[in-house]
Amino acid sequence: MDRALKAARASGSLNLSNRSLSDVPSEVYRSLDAVQADEKWWEAVELQKLILGHNNIESLNEELRNLSSLTVLNVCHNKLSELPAAIGELPALKLLDVSFNSIVKIPEEIGSATSLVKFDCTSNRLKELPSALGRCLDLSDLKASNNSIASLPDELANCSKLTKLDVEGNKLTMISKNLIASWTMLTELNASKNLLNGLPENIGSLSRLIRLNIHQNKISSIPPSIMDCCSLAELYMGNNSVSTLPVEIGALSHLGTLDLHSNQLKEYPVEACKLHLLVLDLSNNSLTGLPAEMGKMTTLRKLLLTGNPIRTLRSSLVSGPTPALLKYLRSRLPENEDLEASSTRKEDVITMAARMSITSKELSLEGQGLSTVPSEVWESCELMKLDLSKNSIQELPVELSSCTSLQTLILSRNKIKDWPGAILKSLPNLVCLKLDNNPLKQIPSDGFQAVSMLQVLDLSANIGSLPEHPTFSSLPLLQELYLRRMRLPEVPSSILDLKHLRILDLSLNSIQLVPEGLKNLVSLTELDLSDNNISMLPPELSLLEPSLQVLKLDGNPLRSIRRAILDKGTKAVLKYLKDKMTE
Repeated sequence: MDRALKAARASGSLNLSNRSLSDVPSEVYRSLDAVQADEKWWEAVELQKLILGHNNIESLNEELRNLSSLTVLNVCHNKLSELPAAIGELPALKLLDVSFNSIVKIPEEIGSATSLVKFDCTSNRLKELPSALGRCLDLSDLKASNNSIASLPDELANCSKLTKLDVEGNKLTMISKNLIASWTMLTELNASKNLLNGLPENIGSLSRLIRLNIHQNKISSIPPSIMDCCSLAELYMGNNSVSTLPVEIGALSHLGTLDLHSNQLKEYPVEACKLHLLVLDLSNNSLTGLPAEMGKMTTLRKLLLTGNPIRTLRSSLVSGPTPALLKYLRSRLPENEDLEASSTRKEDVITMAARMSITSKELSLEGQGLSTVPSEVWESCELMKLDLSKNSIQELPVELSSCTSLQTLILSRNKIKDWPGAILKSLPNLVCLKLDNNPLKQIPSDGFQAVSMLQVLDLSANIGSLPEHPTFSSLPLLQELYLRRMRLPEVPSSILDLKHLRILDLSLNSIQLVPEGLKNLVSLTELDLSDNNISMLPPELSLLEPSLQVLKLDGNPLRSIRRAILDKGTKAVLKYLKDKMTE
């Protein structure tokens, strides 16, 4: 503890999470009073960040007021039943997290913490939010889900900078028009799992709203003003009592996901067929048919219709692939109808997908006929997953280096020739890279050093891309490696150093010899050696049991193992090899 406090006096940050603390050590409240002889007191700084999460703390002392420079206070996952009034004497406090406690009431004094920007009181025992919260004029992110809150205080209308509000899992019956009119900066609203009997008539005031989640309520209609939510990309209204959709919903040009499952819809309006949706969930409603105009919704990738009494379509169409259903619906349109005019331009699809990625952090532009990476990709700066597969992209732009949050990058089936080392080196969080089926030239001998954190790598069908002695040992965390159809004459020796490897796919190559060293891959669960030139297996392969669950050997001229054994599968083969070792 002394060491942690000493470090905090130097950095201004103290993290005491996960220490099984039952109370806050008194020294924390008087950090600067405990300067030791070997410290320079004039260099000590006041505490600015205090992290006490995941302990057993039952109360916070009123001495909390001593920490007047505190900007971050996190006491989530503890056993607090109340907060001290001193919380209002922290003028610099910007982030307060008291989630997952047993707090019954937030003190009105919180209104004096006027610098508050983010407040999280999720999963407590609150029946109301304090009206004084309306004095926190800089509040932009409020999370109060999973409580028993019956209404929101009118004073929250003063929080005009609010951008994210999460009140899921409460007992709200309404959200007032006054609040909606004031929250014009709101981009995300989650009021699912409440008792809402309707949406405010002025919901259209939320022109910046991107994501609206109101599923599992008692809502029977959608106000026509929804058309003015012009930024809306995701609308979740499943498990309500909606019987009709307003024709105005067709004006939501950026809407990509529309979830209306488990309502009482009897028809899908023709006007809503103007939407450029990627996902439409109409399952478990009362639809008896679909308008032919739905066939024009060419951007749809997923259309869910199960649980409807649809009589005008064959069940195989209803439950089958979406493109087939859309094609059938288009065939029912008048012949002179201009389908070209209704099909969405590529640019619209890209823009819409980029908008949806704002909340999902995932962007898929698969099969869009792209020859270059569009700027929308790096403008989505917090992107975690990017799928650019099945295009004609030849190189990655330097701007992609700014996507530092990227964890998964899928570049399969493009025309990339050069290993994008400089770009990859700028992506410190990248754990999955798929570059299969590209005309990739030889990867530099030190190429893998740029992606040392990778857990998944697919280089399949890039014939000649591996250097003579590839250094897979530069990828110590690798768990999945796919090298299909590479014309490999042997198993690269550096693969044998990958202690965390779980899946190794070397199928469709020209490998003749299986090295004994594969026995060192102790984490291996799946090994695909199918379609090679292997005539025998080393008995040492049996040492991979019991971790190895799948061993694929089809398409090899194996002579040392009888066909009857091979046909019995992995366990039988490993048992045979094990018996060979003991002979």
